Amino acid sequence: MTLRATLERAVLLGPAVIRHAVAARSASAEERWMLEQPTEVRQSFAREVLDAPGDVEVRTQIWMIRQPDAVRESYVAAVLEPRLNRV
Repeated sequence: MTLRATLERAVLLGPAVIRHAVAARSASAEERWMLEQPTEVRQSFAREVLDAPGDVEVRTQIWMIRQPDAVRESYVAAVLEPRLNRV
């Protein structure tokens, strides 16, 4: 695991105060969304994407497609739909 992946995992699974501080400073809607997710969602992402071998982008897509409707819908509402308004 790279240093970057190790740090990402530490923040993702770290205390709320750290996650909220990082989210507040992140320019990425995806990162902010992930840092606000319940523990079980963040743990699943760490295990299935950050800790697994292979292309991170492909693993991330596979992970998202396999999530329950509520997780996918919250991603659409928080990350994707706001992009429509910027065009």
